Order: sequence, then C-alpha cells, then structure tokens
Amino acid sequence: MNQLIECIPNFSDARRPEVIDQIVAAIQSVSDVKVLDRSSDLDHNRTVLTFVGTPAGVEEAAFRAIKTAAELIDLDQHTGAHPRMGATDVCPFVPLSDVSMDECVAIAQRLGQRVGSELSIPVYLYEAAATRPERTNLENVRKGQYEGIKAEIETNPERKPDFGPAKLPKAGATVIGARNPLVAFNIYLTTDDVDIAKKIAKAVRQSSGGLRYVKGLGLLVDGRAQVSMNLTNFRETPIGRVVEFIRREAQRYGVAIHHSELVGLIPQEALVDAAVWYTQLDQFDKEQILESRLFSASTASNSADTYPSFIEELAAPTPTPGGGSAGAYAGAMGAGLVAMVAGLTIGKKKYAEFEAEMQAIRVVAEKLRKELTQAVDDDASSFEVLMATFKLPKETEEQKSKRNSAIMQATLNAAHIPLHVSEDAVKVMELALKCAQHGNVNAISDSMSGFAMARASLTAAGYNVKININSLEDKSAGEKMLTELADLEKQADELEKEIRQVMQDRGGL
Repeated sequence: MNQLIECIPNFSDARRPEVIDQIVAAIQSVSDVKVLDRSSDLDHNRTVLTFVGTPAGVEEAAFRAIKTAAELIDLDQHTGAHPRMGATDVCPFVPLSDVSMDECVAIAQRLGQRVGSELSIPVYLYEAAATRPERTNLENVRKGQYEGIKAEIETNPERKPDFGPAKLPKAGATVIGARNPLVAFNIYLTTDDVDIAKKIAKAVRQSSGGLRYVKGLGLLVDGRAQVSMNLTNFRETPIGRVVEFIRREAQRYGVAIHHSELVGLIPQEALVDAAVWYTQLDQFDKEQILESRLFSASTASNSADTYPSFIEELAAPTPTPGGGSAGAYAGAMGAGLVAMVAGLTIGKKKYAEFEAEMQAIRVVAEKLRKELTQAVDDDASSFEVLMATFKLPKETEEQKSKRNSAIMQATLNAAHIPLHVSEDAVKVMELALKCAQHGNVNAISDSMSGFAMARASLTAAGYNVKININSLEDKSAGEKMLTELADLEKQADELEKEIRQVMQDRGGL
C-alpha cells in the first residue's frame, strides 16, 4: 500500500483569514500533500487544518506551516475561548496507510528538533511521542497556557522543552506528537449558562471520573453553552455513547441538547458505529455498506499485481521485515486457524454443549489475529526507528546524551513489541488447546497446527526480545521483560504437554 500520514495542526488565529490563507499556501507548496479541511472558530479564535500525504511530504509541510504561523501570529495579542500556548498550538501526526505509530513518532521527533533549532521555538512532545509520562496528555503540557508557561519556562525545570530554547518567543511554544485518529466534537445546549456546560464536561471527561478516552471543557460559544470535547478513541468510547451521556446529564439541569458539530474531519467508521448503535443493527457487517462493497471489489482485483506479498518482502535483501515480523505473522496464522476450528464447531449439534465456549474463542481469536497482523508492521517499524536513532547527531555532550536516551528508548520499544507478540502467542496456544479438547474432532489437526504456529511465534518473538535487551549497556532496564518472557515460555511448555496428551486421546497420535 502507499504510505499515507495525516497531520492536523491547530493554529491560534481564526479572525484574520488572510493569515490562515498564507499558512495553507505554505502547506500546499509541498507537492505530495493535499489539504483536506479548514475549520475556523471565531469564538475560539482557532483554526484546525487537516492535510495528508507521504511521510516526507507531510513532515516538510508541517515545518513550513509552523514557520509561517510563527511569522504572522503574536501570542501577546491573542485572545480566544480555547486554551492555547503557541501560534501553532499543537501538531499531531496520525498513521493512515502502511505507516506505523513508531514512524509517526520519529517524524514528530525530527520535526521538533528542527523547529527548536531553526525557528528557536520551544517544542514539547506529547501522546505517543512523549518523553515523560506526564506529558502524554496535552492538557498537562498546556497547563497555564501561554502566559503561565512564559512566566515559568526559564526557571521551572518541569517546564523545560524537549527541543529549542527555554525561553518563550511571541510565537509561543508548540506541542508536536503522534496519536490515533481523534474526533473533535462539540455539543451545544439549550441554555446560555456556561456553569451547566462546565458541570457536564466534568462529568463526561475521563480525568474527573467520566467516560474513558473523552476530554472535555465547558465554554460559552455564540451565546450558547457548549461542551467541547476530544474523543481520543472512538472505537472504545463511541460517539453515540457520549451523546446519550450528555443528554442524560443535561436533563438533570432542565436543559437539552440543541445541536452538535464536528471540528475538522471524522473517520467514516465512527459515524457508522453511531448509526448502528442508534438503529440497533446487532447483526450489522460493514460489508453491507454499498460503498464499502464497491471499494473492496475494485481494489481486490488490482492488489495482487500491484503489491508484493509479505513472503516476497521477507525474502528481499532488506533488514525489514525480519524475524520479529515473521514471528508475528506466524502468530496471526495460528489465531486464524483457531478461529477456523471454532467456526467449524459452532452450529454442530454434536458440540452443542460447547457452543458458547466456541463463540467466545472465535471472538478472542479474531482479536488476537488482528493484533498480531498489526504487529508484523509494528515490529519492522520499531527496528527502522531504532536504526534512525543511531544516525542522530553526537557532536556535543548534550547531543550525545539525547542520542543515548533515544537509542535506549527505541531499543526498549523494539523489545516491547515482540514481548507483546509473545503474550498474544501464548493466548493463541491456550485457545488452540481448548479447540483441541472440545472443538470439531475433524479439525483437530488444524487445532494442532494453530498451536504449532503460535509456538513458533513465541520462539521467534522471544529471540527478538532477548537480542534487543542484551544490546543495552544498562540491561537492568530490560530485566522485567526478560522475566516476563521466561514466564511465558514456561506456560508454553506446560500447554504443549497438555495438547500432546489431548492429541493422543482424541486424535490417536
């Protein structure tokens, strides 16, 4: 597939369209990117742009946009309802197609270093690119906004940026990171009482005990109380659930939802999920969408001739994909076989007593198959990121320190991914054992094959955990991973003994 990354920078201006025009022009000056959306809010005095393109193109376009915004926006003169800390307030990268989160993190790091050194703008990394746990959440980084950070950045070590000077220019500071797709979603209430919006926002947001993956603020916009939200994982907390939660909370205060709005773009999947939930289409399959069926039909006929298979990529004389990816692929095959055996058991009268168990196994196996399939790319990407850290500058002591820290973090991540594969592989082995015990006996060899694939996955992934941890100068940072891996290998040994006995009892081998 073609590599595609989305970038959604937020700029602290909306009341001067000529300024946003120049920022958009800077983005469009890069040939292999395309601007998809421009959304400005006068009350927030904030503009959100959405553009997509190749990794190199998006990275360059983001730099040009940040540079242009810094030249045109003065935070000392800025006012608006929305919290802000910089001319380019936040600049996240989102993987869309054939790109891993690790690659987006690497882009965020490179861009942050360039913005800090060439533009003298302090840069903080957030979300998946965060260098400190407390900087994962944007609201923690932006606490105090431009004025508060300006007062503390030179004296408070906690405010020291990841890149750039510890001094705030008129362009403020910029937060750069990598994250999953986010839905910016606002709900307006039938009241102008902003205190009600603030109470509802407090109830719905995760940080104060509300719904997971929801961030929220209560604001007054266009004379109407608004609950302004970011939904950071629409799959785990769907839009429909958020809307109904707010509808119920609003009723407590004798008000209702007036209307809602999107800021920027939304994945189609999020809207489909909401429609399915509200219409109670319990047996819905996304392939029932006409456009989805048309798209899959048009692309299937071309994919085999256009893209090399994973096996061909594995055989190519390149460092990636390698053994770690192969291990994840084997695990995905094992999970696929388990799902197949469960499916061949479901609906058979002979195995009616195990119907519920097989239904559950099939669901879990499918989830594991998807995770392990994603790990094929994640493992390759983590190794590429690790190789990139060795190319970081090391002329000064500060550069050496940052380089060493980046190498250690990238190495630990390169070990964490195969460790997660190992965990999933053991889960597949457990499911394969259950299928061998209670599943369709005519498919018992498939249960065994699924187990064998998962065992091979564990072995290959384990090699990659060990080689990465052993490459660290300070191996203590990876001791916990090695201990976890050893425990998984012991579990696998016990599971193998059990399934061999089951094969003898049911299969005659």
